[in-house]
Amino acid sequence: MKKVLILGANGQIAKIVEKRVLNEQSDVQLTLFLRNSQRLNDLATNPRVTLVDGDITDFDAVKRAMAGQDIVYIAMVDHTTNNRITNNVIKAAKNQGVNRIIESSLLGLYNEVPGEFGRWNYQMVKDGLAAAINADKLLAQSGITCTTLRFPWLNDRHEIKYQLTHRNETYIGVSGSRQSMAEVIVKIISDPAYLSNDSVGIADADTQGETRPVY
Repeated sequence: MKKVLILGANGQIAKIVEKRVLNEQSDVQLTLFLRNSQRLNDLATNPRVTLVDGDITDFDAVKRAMAGQDIVYIAMVDHTTNNRITNNVIKAAKNQGVNRIIESSLLGLYNEVPGEFGRWNYQMVKDGLAAAINADKLLAQSGITCTTLRFPWLNDRHEIKYQLTHRNETYIGVSGSRQSMAEVIVKIISDPAYLSNDSVGIADADTQGETRPVY
């Protein structure tokens, strides 16, 4: 049985991932870590789910939840002072022998978003950008197999439609559905070698050229 820990398990994308994994990947056991596990009470009786109350900035709590896991998904962007979230996860993963991390991030880490939208996006995200950039660097330098997911501006369209771009490639698109982001995460959980040691942008290519998010 493959064991997957989701940190920040009440997030919108995280919940899509959880539902799909439980429905589609019978060989996966989920540990769902969040501040108030009662928010996921509908999963409390599922034999393949363990709910854990905890704060991701609490190293000891993260380390306990990490025990025995194969894959860890950080379902939030690390905007914390001194990258406390990413540092906790890396330290706990090394302590517990976990060697696969997936981390949510945002577009614009490498000045890879072109044009007017790129300028607008920078103004919107600049306050948290330095922390997100450093989180990506910490993961890349950790020696742990990792994937950084650079999400676009998100919408709730009921579609899976996206194009991937890789580190040092121009970001294509401005928006994408949460369903599409979840699709990539579900694929990595199914095949941990997929997109390993990579940083990928994910967006709907049909939104390329727009100057503002598409909802």
